[in-house]
Amino acid sequence: MGLESKEIVEKLYTSLFNGEDDLLNNYLHPHVNLTWYGTTGIRRLDYDGIHELREDLSRNFTSFKAEIEKTVREKDQIAIEFTYYVETIENPDEEIPLAHFIAIWELKDNKLFKGVQISQLGEDIDDNPWA
Repeated sequence: MGLESKEIVEKLYTSLFNGEDDLLNNYLHPHVNLTWYGTTGIRRLDYDGIHELREDLSRNFTSFKAEIEKTVREKDQIAIEFTYYVETIENPDEEIPLAHFIAIWELKDNKLFKGVQISQLGEDIDDNPWA
């Protein structure tokens, strides 16, 4: 039995930088397309682009951790809100928020196929935004 769709999205973001060799193969459709609206503009990433981004970020930070706030599923679409926390090479003793994200994914063949993601640079966050 495979993972549920919410688990697939959560596993991608929480495991993206922990060194799992088959991670992208396990969770991303070979024809994945991610549109990312960020502080530097819009980026469109395919499978290779996501892999390259993963490699770049893993070289620049000593640790990378996702803290998930909320995940919602409706049929084959999953929305997730999370924050990435990092430790930098220059300051490995302090964990700081790198960026806040909201992403919506569509699954195909039980893998992430089409996604839209919005991010902003990290800052202090509301500890309980859903209260």
